[in-house]
Order: sequence, then structure tokens, then C-alpha cells
Amino acid sequence: MSETPRLAAGDAAPDFTLPTDEGETLSLKELRGRKVVLYAYPAAMTPGCTKQACDFRDSLASLQAAGYEVVGISPDKPAKLAKFREHDALTFPLVSDQDKSVLTAYGAYGEKQLYGKTVTGVIRSTFVIDEEGRIERALYNVKATGHVAKLRKDLGLD
Repeated sequence: MSETPRLAAGDAAPDFTLPTDEGETLSLKELRGRKVVLYAYPAAMTPGCTKQACDFRDSLASLQAAGYEVVGISPDKPAKLAKFREHDALTFPLVSDQDKSVLTAYGAYGEKQLYGKTVTGVIRSTFVIDEEGRIERALYNVKATGHVAKLRKDLGLD
């Protein structure tokens, strides 16, 4: 399997319209005019993904004050995302990419190392998208723990 193409600063962010945890749809186009932090995670309700989601939740007010909207994306079904949101009191939208087409377009689905083995799956990634829908930052293979704090620092929010 070949390596998934990756996005870089200046690339157009692939547009999407996906179902949310609340039974609606969310389109990247709807968020034009605002900065977006789109983060891809492997699976709702797992320890690392929960830690990362809670860090985003806890940083949401300061991110929004700086003009950023946060959206989480995973291949989980909307019903599982709804449980995740409720269980961890998440306050930002979660979108479901069950066929992984959007994750693939962002370079966030493909081969990765897991416990020393090469597997195919979601590559934990974060994308900062500007008001015009262009990639400002594309961060791949980020750590679940400490990532949000590092991102805030990189964005000049600390």
C-alpha cells in the first residue's frame, strides 16, 4: 500500500458535508469566514481519544475567543458519537466519516505504526484551516496527550 498523500500549508482544505452526532449535517463551507481546527481521531470512547476530546473541550472557550471553531472527525457512526459527546460533555461538533473518504482526502487515513506493527487506520491528525478554507497547519501523528496544549502554544494562545 502506498503512503497516503499529505496536505501542507497553503493547500485547499478538502470540502465535506458529513453527518454529525446530533443527527444533522455539517459542511466545511458553512464555517467559511471562521478559522477551523479539524482533528481526526481513531475511535470515540477510547482512552487516548477521550483525553484529546476533553482537552479540546476544556480549551474551547479560549480557542473560540481567538476565532477558532473545533470539529472532531472519526469513522464512528453518529450514534456512537452522540454517546461520546454525552458521556464526556463535549461542546463541539463531531462528524462521522464512515467510508473514510474525507479522512483519506486529508491524508489522515492510511498506514501507520501501532505497537511496532504497520496497520491501516486513522492517523491522529489536526488541521488548522483559515477563513478562506486553506490549510494553515497540517499536523500528522500527533499525540493524544499534550497535543492541545502544544497547539494552543503554536497558535499563540498561551
